[in-house]
Parts: sequence; C-alpha cells; structure tokens
Amino acid sequence: METLTFDQLPQAVSKLHDKLEVIEQLLLHQHEQPAGQEELLNISQAAKFLNLSVPTIYSKVCRKEIPVNKRGKRLYFYRSELTEWVKSGRKKTVDEIRQEAVEQLAATTRKSRPLKDIGND
Repeated sequence: METLTFDQLPQAVSKLHDKLEVIEQLLLHQHEQPAGQEELLNISQAAKFLNLSVPTIYSKVCRKEIPVNKRGKRLYFYRSELTEWVKSGRKKTVDEIRQEAVEQLAATTRKSRPLKDIGND
C-alpha cells in the first residue's frame, strides 16, 4: 500500500466514497433478493441472458426445448434453470470421448471374460 501525501487525501477520500457506494448498492441488491429465492426472468430478460432473440425463445418454448413456466399468457424463466439448460448442451472433448471409450471397453472386456478363465490367471 502506498503512502499518501496531504495533497492526495481529497482524491483518496473521493475514491473511498465511490467504492463505498458501490458496496452499499451491492448489499441493497442482495438484500432485495433473499438467499434461496431464485431470480425469475421474463422472456425479454431470458433472451438477453441467453443472447438469443425473443422469437428464437418463443420457438424453443413451442418445441419444448427450453425450461419454461407459464402463468396465463406470460412466460417466465428461472435463471438457474436456463444456466443448467445451457450446461446440458456441453459437447465433450475428443479426450473425454476417448477416455469414456477406453473405460467402457475395459468394463465390457471384464464382463465378457468366461468364468473358467478367471482362475487360470
């Protein structure tokens, strides 16, 4: 931490004040949304969150491709469900696929080995 001169004090106090305001806003926002309560998004917010257009969201809802809650004519989305939906579309790397193949081949080889050969090792 650097030592401040008397002339730098007003700027330092101003920076501290700005940072304190940011912390205060974060705490107020956290207080507004209690822990354990999920954030509910409307279709516009969901589209912005997923970086998709609103018509694309509507088509995914129509094809039952995306988790949605409907109340009357309104569509609502839980942020956590959308995050999990995105994660579920993760493609495996070549190394992950190769490792799974090796593990499955090893398991299949062990299962298909005749019982009479097991004692002869």
